[in-house]
Amino acid sequence: MAQYPAKLHAQKTLAKLIALLPESDKGRPQILYLTSNVVQYRNDTDRELLFRQESNFFYLTGCNVPHSSVVIFHPGFTKLSGGQDPELTQTCLFIPPEDPLETMWSLPPPTLQEASDSHDVFRCLHTTQLIATISILLETHPTALIHTIPTSPQFPLLPVEFVKTFGGNLNLTSVYLLPALHLARLIKTPYEIELIKKANAISSRAHEVIMRLLGKDANRTNQTARSGDGELVMPSDWRIEKEAEAEAAFVATCRREGAIHQAYLPIVASAKRASTLHYCCNDREFAWGPHVHDPISDIQTQANGTSKSFVPQVLLLDAGCEWNNYASDITRTTPIGNGGKFTKEAREIYELVLKMQNDSIKSLKPGIHWDSVHYQCHVTLVKTFLELGIFKGTEEEVLKSGVSAAFFPHGLGHSLGLDVHDVPSASKPDMKFNTTIPKKSLENPEFYPYLRLRLPLEAGMVLTVEPGIYFSPHLLAPVRNSPYIDHEVLAEYEGVGGVRIEDVLLITEDGSENLTTVGKDVDWLEKVCSGGI
Repeated sequence: MAQYPAKLHAQKTLAKLIALLPESDKGRPQILYLTSNVVQYRNDTDRELLFRQESNFFYLTGCNVPHSSVVIFHPGFTKLSGGQDPELTQTCLFIPPEDPLETMWSLPPPTLQEASDSHDVFRCLHTTQLIATISILLETHPTALIHTIPTSPQFPLLPVEFVKTFGGNLNLTSVYLLPALHLARLIKTPYEIELIKKANAISSRAHEVIMRLLGKDANRTNQTARSGDGELVMPSDWRIEKEAEAEAAFVATCRREGAIHQAYLPIVASAKRASTLHYCCNDREFAWGPHVHDPISDIQTQANGTSKSFVPQVLLLDAGCEWNNYASDITRTTPIGNGGKFTKEAREIYELVLKMQNDSIKSLKPGIHWDSVHYQCHVTLVKTFLELGIFKGTEEEVLKSGVSAAFFPHGLGHSLGLDVHDVPSASKPDMKFNTTIPKKSLENPEFYPYLRLRLPLEAGMVLTVEPGIYFSPHLLAPVRNSPYIDHEVLAEYEGVGGVRIEDVLLITEDGSENLTTVGKDVDWLEKVCSGGI
């Protein structure tokens, strides 16, 4: 691929920042300063943790070198340009010099020439020159505003020397830079979209690997040859009989394709555990049968004298890797047991969630408000639950009651980019200032508290579409006495646990493009998970 477009990202960020400034400050010189993440160590040891660059720093530099800094400078209004000419933006990347003692243990940082050749910046210097460089800028442009990220545990600490030298400067502010970065990052550049596509392609293949490993042994009983304690099992002989084994196979598949990081902790939830939205324990075996069940430990034990096979259940796998720090986020819910087929109840819930997702994707285009797409999912849920007999009453009554939020409690999706839950302040503006919210949203406030995107869609946005239906004892407890639920019918479905289906979508000029390639149609899914194809 071509060089990461750091200069373009700096220009976008500067434009958003100037738009946020008071009128009296818009024409002043602007200095943007960010520092990178540093190498972290496990508590009380010298063992390094896996390094991942801070997202905002990477957005402005494309640099993965720890202990680095960046200064972006713009001279402000000029008579020559008659305004803020973006081409006058200059980015100076500061990287640490080589430490001969450290090089014995770790690879050295790039040389200044290597860094200059590989990054889209005006100049590369060593971090030892940072303070002098900023001081010179302030001497020649004394009215310049200095912008930093807010001091917070969420971001790298500003270097002590920077704080000592410039902390008392009256022109230092942390109010505008982070909101400007979030606004700039909300709309992706073509280069960013290609990175997100790559991450999604790798993760899509990893999801299909899990499905096919399940399908390979779908009709096997007495599955004992896979990985007893102390046994050597080659990857070609791997079987998936535990949540941890599914996680391991997924992560290994991504890693062998070159993906270093997972975008978030994988969620690998089987059976009723699929009702926990962010279940990351991934430490239980799949349910076996015939079996006896210990309700205290929730452990399945094989009954004496019987063959061993999976109890019909679902596996909810929500996992996605990063590619060069850009995220993917994919969820598939697959059948386990029953020969790789859904039970009647699980299939009905799966088909409903798939309809919620497909209808949502069909409606995506610039201008439509995300609240409206989310609301339509609740309408579809209510209509289908009435048809299944889980709900009773009229569609209008049930919707007005808000009871569907107990089954679909989270938002339909979120912005995605350098972070899996990307740019929160831009995608979900403060409700006191968000004038875009449809009046319809005020009728059912219980539908929206966890919706992470509350804006009209724009071309260039990348977002997830991830409806789900869950039968969570915790979420159902407050509605156990609801007059709009037939509790006898509901009991027939509670064993499903939960179903979620999630794809990543790019909003285009006239619609959307699905960046997730792994299948999800019921017939295809069952054929794969039963070993039929």
